[in-house]
Amino acid sequence: MVPAPGDIEAAAERIRGHVRRTPLIEVARGTFGVDASLVLKLELLQHTGSFKPRGLYNRALSRPVPAAGLVIASGGNAALALLHVGRRLGHPVEVFVPETAPAVKVAKLHGYGARVHQVGAGFADAAVAAERGAAQSGALLMHAYDQPEIVAGQGTVALELEQQCPDVDTVLVACGGGGLVGGTAAWYGRRVRVVAVEAEGSPTLAAARAEGERVTIGVGGVAADALGASRIGAIAWEIAQRAIDDVVVVPGQTILDARRLLWDELRICAEPGAAAPLAALTSGGYVPRPGERVAVIVCGGNSDPATLI
Repeated sequence: MVPAPGDIEAAAERIRGHVRRTPLIEVARGTFGVDASLVLKLELLQHTGSFKPRGLYNRALSRPVPAAGLVIASGGNAALALLHVGRRLGHPVEVFVPETAPAVKVAKLHGYGARVHQVGAGFADAAVAAERGAAQSGALLMHAYDQPEIVAGQGTVALELEQQCPDVDTVLVACGGGGLVGGTAAWYGRRVRVVAVEAEGSPTLAAARAEGERVTIGVGGVAADALGASRIGAIAWEIAQRAIDDVVVVPGQTILDARRLLWDELRICAEPGAAAPLAALTSGGYVPRPGERVAVIVCGGNSDPATLI
């Protein structure tokens, strides 16, 4: 089921008091060498350092949770978010992450006292293990990006963005599995231009558009921990065909350069995947039209600050 704006409004009401209303900042024209009216939605200041708690809270609060609790597969951010949700709501949590998950994220998971399983080389392997674990334990399976309640919850980022800045023309959103960009497009529809930005190491939506259907791709590159899905989610794909205007694929070095700009200019410590939308602007992958007002969602900050010093 594809979420409608009414589902996103219901999600916002359901998770109110559980998530932060993250700030929006105006960026002076030319700050990043971009001649455009630019605002940044700082979703990296959400609980656990990413947008993920929104969708997970929405699903956990939408249905009864078994005594076995909640289980998820994740590259790191969704697992951190689910541990936060489980602790706040009183549910046990089990997480499956790939062996390639960043050490900083795995350390946080262990620090929270989670039952952590590192399985396989990528998200797809961890997802299979999580499904098996949920079937065995009876826990509620929480998908990182491809369940209606998850996508509706992520869409509350866009709802907030519109409340904070109603005159935005275009929103640039990082895309991995598609939960955030799908929720954003589901909220805005065709009222605002929504552009998905992918890392060249994992262009799930671009590959699907090229083939006319969802396809499985290899995963790699600097943003693979956050944007490392091997296949665009079914919900995001359905939304993309009618409400995502464009897909921009950016090189890994461009992402790292944009991440450095966020730090140097604004002291924002974003993870590589969260810098991808800005990279679309700084690389010329997306060129704003004259007078266009552009919003960039900076969606995660779970990276080692030492890599920016």
